[in-house]
Amino acid sequence: MKTGLVLEGGGMRGIYTAGVLDVFLDQNMMFDGVIGVSAGAIHGCSFVSRQKGRSIRYYKKYCQDKRFMSFRNLFLTGDIAGEQFCYHDLPEKLDPYDYKTFNESKTEFYVTCSNLETGKAEYLRITDMKKQIDFMRASASLPYVSRIVEKDGMKLLDGGCCDSIPVEAFRKMGFLKSVVVLTRHKGYVKEPEQMAMAKVYYHKYPEFVRALENRHLVYNETVREIEKLEAEGEIFVVRPSRELTIGRTESDPAKLQEVYDIGRRDALCRMRDLKLWLEKNDSAHMEKKSE
Repeated sequence: MKTGLVLEGGGMRGIYTAGVLDVFLDQNMMFDGVIGVSAGAIHGCSFVSRQKGRSIRYYKKYCQDKRFMSFRNLFLTGDIAGEQFCYHDLPEKLDPYDYKTFNESKTEFYVTCSNLETGKAEYLRITDMKKQIDFMRASASLPYVSRIVEKDGMKLLDGGCCDSIPVEAFRKMGFLKSVVVLTRHKGYVKEPEQMAMAKVYYHKYPEFVRALENRHLVYNETVREIEKLEAEGEIFVVRPSRELTIGRTESDPAKLQEVYDIGRRDALCRMRDLKLWLEKNDSAHMEKKSE
């Protein structure tokens, strides 16, 4: 029974996840597989490379840098997040990413992207972060404010458009004992999107437009299924203890630190229960093997 870690996205709200993951690193926790969506993928890759504190460090340092995320980028390049700066300059020079540790890790790492032509989610494994960085970029490329990423014959955007929390997909891959980190508080219900812009922007991709139209239905049904699996003890969920009042493109370092700290506190509060859950599942698995 493989252990999995499923990480929801949410733009800058994802810095909550970074706080949770740093506590996991403090506890030397490992998983057989990690799957991230958008911001979940961004922070999840630093978890696999075992770089505690990296996410909050560079987010606070560069969140007000126009090269990082800005409407200036959008106007000049078509991407609100600077491709060269975010995916090359920053990890290769300014705050070096540990490519070696990632590439040698036994943890399987997947990102979720949305395929514009099929309107379906793609669950793409990354084994070499530098060579496959475009999959990471695609997963975090928000619709309307990002260019379509073309990679391996696919046209891709933010994975959250088609599968915001890929618990079921990961279970089908064999990661049956999964910890799920959400970035929405309990009780959150996603509302329908305004579709006028989608029909104009993505008129060439009717299946993707349909996915955006149904996004709230899929999301809310996924949350209901997560709550059912959680109640049955099949998965373990860490979610914000209160609503995160932070914008998707937040540029205030103090607010980023606040949400990161909430993630740390929530993880610490759940740590005893999490360890008991992991031990219980390990014992149950051993009993099944002996039968």
